[in-house]
Amino acid sequence: MLALTSSIETPYHRWPAGVKLAIASLSVLGIYLIDSPLWLAAITWAVAAAYLVGGRRFFREGLRLSRPLWPFVVVLLVWHLIEGAPARGVALVLRLIAAVGIANLVTMTSRLDDLTDVVLRLLSPLRRIGLDPAPVGFAMAVTIRFTPVLLAKARGLREAWRARSARAPGWRIVLPLGLLAIDDAEQVAEALRARGGIGQAPPGADQ
Repeated sequence: MLALTSSIETPYHRWPAGVKLAIASLSVLGIYLIDSPLWLAAITWAVAAAYLVGGRRFFREGLRLSRPLWPFVVVLLVWHLIEGAPARGVALVLRLIAAVGIANLVTMTSRLDDLTDVVLRLLSPLRRIGLDPAPVGFAMAVTIRFTPVLLAKARGLREAWRARSARAPGWRIVLPLGLLAIDDAEQVAEALRARGGIGQAPPGADQ
C-alpha cells in the first residue's frame, strides 16, 4: 500500500479503482489456481509489460517498491535448491513476484479515497448483520497515511544512532521507534480528519 504515494501519471490512472481491483483479484486467483508453467510465465510477462507501458520511471518505481520482496525470493530459491526442487522454487518465486506486482500496479495508479470507497462498498453487506464497515475504511486510511511518517521517523532514528555510535542500529531503535509511533498515531489521525480523507472518524476510532 506504500505505492499509493506514487505520483507518476500513467494511462491506468484513468481506470476506475473498482475495475482495477477486480482485474487484479481475478489475476492473482489465476496465478495460484492454474497450475501451468506456460500460464505462469505468460502472466508474469504481462505484469512486466504493464509496467513498461507506464514508462521507464513507472517501471523503476515498481522495482523500488518491490525491494522488500527480494530477501524472501532469495530464501525461497535457496531453500528449494537445498531440497532438490529448484523448478518448484522458481514457480513459487514467479507467483510471488507476479502477485505483488499486480497489487502494486493497482495501488500505484489509484487514489486512496477511491480504493477506500471500493472497500466500503464491498463491506456494505455487513450492515445487514449490524456491523458498520466505516471503521475499516478509517483504519485503512490512517494506516496508509501513517506508514510514510513512520518510515521517515525510522530513517531519522538510524541517522541519529550512526552519529553517536559506530555500531549498526539494528534492533536497538525498535523501542524508541515504537514510542514515536504511539506519539504520532493520533496526530496523523487528526490530520486525516482535518483534510477530509474519508470523512469523520467513526465512534471509538481513537481507541
